[in-house]
Amino acid sequence: MEFTALKIAQLLNGTVEGDHWITVNNLSKIEEGLPGTLTFLANPKYAPFIYSTKASIVVVNKDFVPEQGISATLIRVEDAYKAFAALLDIYNKLNSNKRGLESGAFVSNEAYLGRDIYLGSQAYIGINARVGDRCKIYPHVYVGDNVVIGEDTILHSGVKIYAGCKIGSNCIVHAGTVIGADGFGFAPQGGNYEKVPQIGNVILEDNVEVGANTCIDRATLGSTIIRKGVKLDNLIQIAHNVEIGENTVIAAQTGIAGSTKIGKNCMIGGQVGIIGHLSIGNDVKIAAQSGIGSNLKDGEVVQGSPAFNIGDYRRSYVVFSKLPELYKKISELEKKLKGP
Repeated sequence: MEFTALKIAQLLNGTVEGDHWITVNNLSKIEEGLPGTLTFLANPKYAPFIYSTKASIVVVNKDFVPEQGISATLIRVEDAYKAFAALLDIYNKLNSNKRGLESGAFVSNEAYLGRDIYLGSQAYIGINARVGDRCKIYPHVYVGDNVVIGEDTILHSGVKIYAGCKIGSNCIVHAGTVIGADGFGFAPQGGNYEKVPQIGNVILEDNVEVGANTCIDRATLGSTIIRKGVKLDNLIQIAHNVEIGENTVIAAQTGIAGSTKIGKNCMIGGQVGIIGHLSIGNDVKIAAQSGIGSNLKDGEVVQGSPAFNIGDYRRSYVVFSKLPELYKKISELEKKLKGP
């Protein structure tokens, strides 16, 4: 699909400087721009490329002042980065605007499908499942019995949603993710472990995004809850009865043990380990590879394993890095004190 510079400027509330009718049908990085593509310049570091790029259209900030001639047509906007992000979103929606049911998909006679949905080949929709309007369910997705999915949600290939779970509107769940598998519940019995039935579910509220191959376990009783606006990276493990507050973001390979409650607007780095039954406050920041073994109050910023205040951690690390040198000096002092 082709768009003129004028049409793009209208979409972005910008102004055209150059050929209003030049067309593009793809996007590119400014340093790799080709004819027929659109790119953007927001970071001054990339400014030299605007004079050599072969892209047909470049989105720039209104206050951009060229130092030499530019062959590309410019679209001037308030914020080039935000404008290009908006174009990426439009482009992505156009490319993934599938509708209809492909052959080989199975839908229970007792399931409900909303309007204008896409259901890929080999997808499975179970008994009493409800799929909202305009959802996209890609091939090989499993939606179990009594699952509820809100409007405009996307489930990528290979996603598994176990029975009874609830997924909100405008969610994105990436390939290979499992939502609602049994929590890790076993009771020791005479040298063996007896499985404790996990009869709860998982709830994802609206506007949640879950990365590829992440696992969110169902609750033993009640619900494992991912509140609205949460963003989860790839390869994350969230155990039974965990609750994650609104707009919290968590990076890859983090593991959260059962019944821990995490507040709103937290930022959790990659490979963080959090033990069970903790309370993590709002606006907490946890640095990558930290180990959390105790409750954290609102606004705390921590690092290390076990984690403690990040400023103290950094000062301590300076001392730690000098331990070999300090040890050598102490050994020399001991020798001097002992004498010949």
